[in-house]
Amino acid sequence: MSLIGIRYLEPPHIILRKGSIAGIQYPLLTEHMADFMAKTLFFTSLLFRTTSEHKRDVAEYCGNVELCRLTEQVMFSDPYKVSQYNRWTSPYLNRDAEAVREDNLLKLEVAELKSKAQALIHGDLHTGSVMVTRESTQVIDPKFAFYGPMGFDIGAFLGNLILAYFSQDGHADQANDQKAYKEWILKTIEDTWNLFHHKFTALWDEHRHGAGEAYLPAIYNNPEVQLLVQKKYMTDLFHVSLGFGAAKMIR
Repeated sequence: MSLIGIRYLEPPHIILRKGSIAGIQYPLLTEHMADFMAKTLFFTSLLFRTTSEHKRDVAEYCGNVELCRLTEQVMFSDPYKVSQYNRWTSPYLNRDAEAVREDNLLKLEVAELKSKAQALIHGDLHTGSVMVTRESTQVIDPKFAFYGPMGFDIGAFLGNLILAYFSQDGHADQANDQKAYKEWILKTIEDTWNLFHHKFTALWDEHRHGAGEAYLPAIYNNPEVQLLVQKKYMTDLFHVSLGFGAAKMIR
């Protein structure tokens, strides 16, 4: 027997993508999204959980194979070959699409993005999967959830904000050149990562001596090595997030 709970998100909640098209600023978006990503990613990772718990949940979410296959197809396969599912503004971007298909180094980098089962991720965390008001932020549509690389969620969200930034010129007119809104988007991108970094590492520090088995205290047993581990982990996560953000934008 199964139970599905559905929450009604009352007006004036709208899809974040629609809000960004309308040029609406959301003062709590950064705080809410950084908090959501930090908590969901940290508490489902080996930084917090035992190896046994982690592997059990990875196995449980392996059943979501069809939606994972679809994600891999549209993100990591179709853009790099001729596919009936690809769309771009033809003929103006024909050469750009061809350049993507022929970029060997890009293909190598994209292939490396698919291999980690770090945490339980949303799996489709773009601006169409977030509903907002000026006071509320709600993440919706988790049907693509699986255990995968943390940077997939972070990159998807930040990559969509970058797309929103570049799209603003198309919404500009004589009355509003969208410059102020573009600056708000850039600040939102920067602040989201910085606040995520702060919240994630704060959780890590708080639970450093907990059950998590990624870095056992008996081995990583002094402040110097703990700082080195955390710095490398977050630097790698930032770089991987940029890679996933780029893949999301190409897609």
